Order: sequence, then structure tokens, then C-alpha cells
Amino acid sequence: MRLLIAALTTLVMLGCTPITAMNQNTLTAVGYASISEQTGRNEEEKQVRAMRASKIDAYRELAEQVYGLRVSARADLQDQRLGVETTSGAVDGVIRGAEVVRSYKVGDSYVTELLLDIEKMDRLRDYGEIRRVPEKKRQSLF
Repeated sequence: MRLLIAALTTLVMLGCTPITAMNQNTLTAVGYASISEQTGRNEEEKQVRAMRASKIDAYRELAEQVYGLRVSARADLQDQRLGVETTSGAVDGVIRGAEVVRSYKVGDSYVTELLLDIEKMDRLRDYGEIRRVPEKKRQSLF
């Protein structure tokens, strides 16, 4: 009986563990977009635009996890008084090999869930743009 309780407890605990904690080689991201805020001639066109926007938002979330977020802040001081404060964030990177796990509508929003295998992204990185000089030396004609 104790063994059964221990096994059930273990299964329940595994069910509550986030995916990223279970497998350290994967990242997950969720993107959202409002359907009614999209431009379009009809509801179907707005929904397609929201689908695409939620996918881009999920990719942005993955890029933040992989490359980090660059944060810029500025505060103006005039006559020893704090004036306008601004903060902005930016992320830039290439995500390859992410898979759409689910894409669905929730109320007025569209949601896209992505899964990224870090090892797969590293393998695909070599298929992208050539950024290094080949090791084989070329002979000069001069």
C-alpha cells in the first residue's frame, strides 16, 4: 500500500513539474495576439492575422530566453527634479528548429505555443549563413 501511495505521489509531482524543469535541453514559449485589434476586411482575415502575430510573439519570447533582453533606461533631471523616465527593451537573434506545439483561440485572443530543442537549434545553426572562413588555405597566384 505504501508503495502504491509513493508511486501515485511521484506521478502527481511529475505532472506538476514544468516542461523546462523536466528536460533542460528544451525551451517553451507562448505568444498571444488580440483578434479584434487586427486590421482586416472580415473576422476570418483578422483571425489569420492574429494567428501570425501570436506566432511571432512566441518566437520573440524564445529569442529573449536564448539571447537575453537588452534593456535601455533614461531619466532626465532638470533643476534637481526628476523629469521624464523611459525604459525600453529589445531582443535580436535567430531561432531555428522551433516547433509549434499548439495554436488555438481563447476568447478574443489567439495563442501559439512553441517548443525549442536547444541541441537541434545548435545543429541547424551550421546550415545558416556562412560566418567563418574555411580552414583550408588557398594558394595565391602572386
